[in-house]
Amino acid sequence: MPQPATHYTIVNDDRTGLFPALLEDGRPLLGLMALGLILSGIFALFLAATHTFLPHDISYLGMQPNQLCDLHACRVVHFMFHDRVSFGGTLIAIGTLYLWLIAFPLPRGEAWAWLVLLLSGAIGFLSFFAYLIYGYLDWWHAVATLGLLPLYAVGLWKTRGLIPGPLLWRQSLFTPAMPLSMRTRAGFGRACLLFVGAGMTLAGSVITILGSTVVFVPQDKTYLGFTPEQLNAINPHLIPLIAHDRAGFGGGLACCGLTVLLIVWKARPARAVWQALLIGGLTGFGCAIGIHYPMGYLSPSHLAPAWIGAAIYTVGIICYKPRASRATWT
Repeated sequence: MPQPATHYTIVNDDRTGLFPALLEDGRPLLGLMALGLILSGIFALFLAATHTFLPHDISYLGMQPNQLCDLHACRVVHFMFHDRVSFGGTLIAIGTLYLWLIAFPLPRGEAWAWLVLLLSGAIGFLSFFAYLIYGYLDWWHAVATLGLLPLYAVGLWKTRGLIPGPLLWRQSLFTPAMPLSMRTRAGFGRACLLFVGAGMTLAGSVITILGSTVVFVPQDKTYLGFTPEQLNAINPHLIPLIAHDRAGFGGGLACCGLTVLLIVWKARPARAVWQALLIGGLTGFGCAIGIHYPMGYLSPSHLAPAWIGAAIYTVGIICYKPRASRATWT
């Protein structure tokens, strides 16, 4: 009985260097960047779960977490960790969605996937500068950013070769993968996810602006039990550190929202993309909403937008799940 033919890719060892072979088409670099985001998010959750400040945080504040916990039932510390947990959830979500882009549409030469990585990644990396408005430079965050930036930049440069022809922005991004119809189950689910993605992008942009300017909304001040002036009197470095966390979460949320929006706009329903969106929603909304309950920050007006977004996202993800047979899912 004849055996099926086996195809191998042969690398000419005489002419190919080690690093070009390892870099291949750039996707391994982008994959490492995405995994770095996921690990960074998990690390942020670990620090919050163990109530641990990083060494440079302690050095900047000149205070240990237990000293801050003496203020108003530890609410200042809880408030700082709630931003960090929310930020960690967005990093995990972004990394997961990036892995899907790298594994599926990018190797197929779909230009929109490359542009999504370019635009959303640019927002994420540029949001680092929002942290500096209040004068606090997080060295660990800076090192992590500088470590991921070359992977991102070189990975994009290398993967550009996967996209045939010129990049046509209007055709690549503005033309949907399919007409938007509310009459079908999948179409309604897609509309829900698009709405939430746009809302996340807008909310993240607003949080970044607020975090780098006024820092606190009225509900924050009520929860903390201190005015900004009183916090400055306790420690003049508290507000810059909190502003850093707020701006970081806002930038991550805007990046995540834009990624969700463009993926749902351009991708056809399939098992893998549905799984990536499901994981992203669970980690993003789960962290952002869930952290409020153990810390006692239960203001209805503060939590309502997140709960409404999570509810619409849940309806969308249920309706968006493909019904096709597994054989036709990608």
